Amino acid sequence: MKKEDINIRDPFVLFENGTYYLYGTRAKNFGRSVAGFDVYVSDDLVNWSDPIACFDSEAYGMNREVNWAPEVHKFKNRYYLFATFTRENGLRGTFSLVADRPEGPFVPNSPTALTPPDWECLDGTLYIDPNGTPYLVFCHEHTQIIDGTVCYARLNADLTAIEGPITTLFKASDPFFADEYNPEKHFITDGPFLYRTKSGELLLLWSTFIEGKYAQCLVRFADGTLSTSFTHLPPLLCEDGGHGMIFRDDKQLWLTYHIPNQTGAERPVFFRLEDCGDTLRVLDKR
Repeated sequence: MKKEDINIRDPFVLFENGTYYLYGTRAKNFGRSVAGFDVYVSDDLVNWSDPIACFDSEAYGMNREVNWAPEVHKFKNRYYLFATFTRENGLRGTFSLVADRPEGPFVPNSPTALTPPDWECLDGTLYIDPNGTPYLVFCHEHTQIIDGTVCYARLNADLTAIEGPITTLFKASDPFFADEYNPEKHFITDGPFLYRTKSGELLLLWSTFIEGKYAQCLVRFADGTLSTSFTHLPPLLCEDGGHGMIFRDDKQLWLTYHIPNQTGAERPVFFRLEDCGDTLRVLDKR
């Protein structure tokens, strides 16, 4: 199948040994009670396999409501999937799953959500610092606190729990380009992802709404480390597409996200990126 035939939100690509593995939120019903996640496989970013079920949330009692935003990272020779599920208390949180292959099947790794039990959270991503220490970077949702935030915390060695304090990086209303998403004046944070440039700068890609359109934004940390010292850069793209991530294949750096932000119409798109050392530049769409 072609990428135009793939109806997912929140696309995430793992590239390994010449193969692209594409994960995402099953977009039908906006990923609510959809019983898990699929992976699509390609060797050219154009032609893709049919969806391969890689996690059955129903089998583990995790199909309560949302099944959102899976992303897969290789860590210590295993594959860890981080995704948002609704917990027994009705609040959303980020869980970690694990598998021996990118295709799965994934099984629960964390016994419960990694994020705090009384917080409404989503979109946890894994960041490994230069010393090999794992961190969870995630969003505290606007649905609970009105002005959404991006936070981080250190994870334990087996990625089953947060270990140490939670640090809030910024609120959605902080950047100079921030605007309200809806008449209730909620400010949105979504889809954080960390990328280290060729010159060693650490960037954070994240999504929000600008003039009512889903947008991709960038933060640059001051000293190349995950900390509260950073600068909001000008938005990267404002085309009503969001929840993106960055990946590199053998030849090129890529950005993928879903567009349009309209239930039923979402499709993954791929943009070539240029690593400018201190920021990123979008080249063209493929």
